[in-house]
Amino acid sequence: MSSPVVAPPATLSTKYRVTAAHGTFGLFVAFGGDGIRNLVGWPAYVVIVSAYTLITLVLIARARPVLSPRALPKALIAFLVYALVSVTWSAYAGATLLTYLGTFMCTVVGVYLALVFTWQQVLTRLANALKWVIGLSLAFELWVSVFVRDMVLPLSGGVYVGDDPPLLAYWSRNLLFEGGKIQGILGNSNLLSICALFAIIAIGIQLAIGSVRRSWGWFWMLLSVATFALTRSSTIIVAALVAAAALLAVVIARRASRHGRTALYVTVAVVFAGIVTVILTFTDQLLALLGKSEDLTGRTEFWARVINQASERPWFGWGYSSPWVPGQLPLDDPLVRHHVVQLHAHNAWLDVWLQLGVIGVILFAAVIASLLWRSWFAAIDRPRFDLRDDRPYSALALLPLLFTVVLVVQSLAESRILIESGWVLVVLLSLKTKRQRAITVDGAT
Repeated sequence: MSSPVVAPPATLSTKYRVTAAHGTFGLFVAFGGDGIRNLVGWPAYVVIVSAYTLITLVLIARARPVLSPRALPKALIAFLVYALVSVTWSAYAGATLLTYLGTFMCTVVGVYLALVFTWQQVLTRLANALKWVIGLSLAFELWVSVFVRDMVLPLSGGVYVGDDPPLLAYWSRNLLFEGGKIQGILGNSNLLSICALFAIIAIGIQLAIGSVRRSWGWFWMLLSVATFALTRSSTIIVAALVAAAALLAVVIARRASRHGRTALYVTVAVVFAGIVTVILTFTDQLLALLGKSEDLTGRTEFWARVINQASERPWFGWGYSSPWVPGQLPLDDPLVRHHVVQLHAHNAWLDVWLQLGVIGVILFAAVIASLLWRSWFAAIDRPRFDLRDDRPYSALALLPLLFTVVLVVQSLAESRILIESGWVLVVLLSLKTKRQRAITVDGAT
């Protein structure tokens, strides 16, 4: 990583405390945006994020970060430019500009975190924001189960078809004492589940590097694991298993010789091919094991409609729009699941194809592939601050790889990687790992 792990100073300056609080709040809004909107509604939410973005731009300008061309993630920049240019052929130019503004705001947050904080400070900001989401979610569900004792709708209403709100529209279903699936302040068990998994990873790294008091760290680890168990998202369970496999691969790679790493890559390729074969052969059995229906809870119908629509404009797409804007959808008719209007394709790759065509998919794949590449080698290579090659490995180096792996797995069933917390993390990790790569190369020369 870019700097060795150091213990935080005994006393922190007021300026740093404000800067750190600003970073944590930005991540909390990114992860907990659904909860904020459920509480105060869209107009107030827009005011909050707009004010935050303006303040963040001022802070970035005052920090005057030094960025060389080598340190810029060019695939990410190309994707952002292409998404903006798509307004020229978009079938819904207003929605393209509106959602691109949201993407720009998320990009600003990611850039701020990458430029202002060290890796350890980024870890702290992530852990603190996720703790707020988990703590408030458990407190909210406890309040509903103890005092309300009934299902609760968002104070801001919801987007659904019909007069009576369906189950998916409820903020909380009062399931805490029934063993889940709880939805927390986000009103969505899948989103709360990935927050819990990210928290497990972040807090686990904090405990490994000793940057948090062990008693306090294990307390939050217990709450995070409990939240993960109470949400039981099939997609995020798979993401956790893949992240665990990635962690095992890193441990093996760190101890292997150059020839040993080559053997590891071959083994991983063979195992991956075997897993794909098993999935294709025993799809129904695996879905039953995960508690999913044969149509992946309606996703296969959604995907078929998205593929059909994308095929009409296969190369350049219908125009950027993440998420889709009600009334200006890329589809002729809205996707409706259990009377709730869906505003994404439930697969980020199909979403990108629908919006930006094959060119967009290639650029997005370049963003993710380059991020995975840099994250992998950051995790398996020893830190290099000088000419020594015997420095110990750090658990902190696992952060970008494990977070990216989880995001990629989630992208196969959700489009969250394109918006809010997902996009903030993509920008943060892309810029941070690219800057580290540039520092390493420059240092070597």
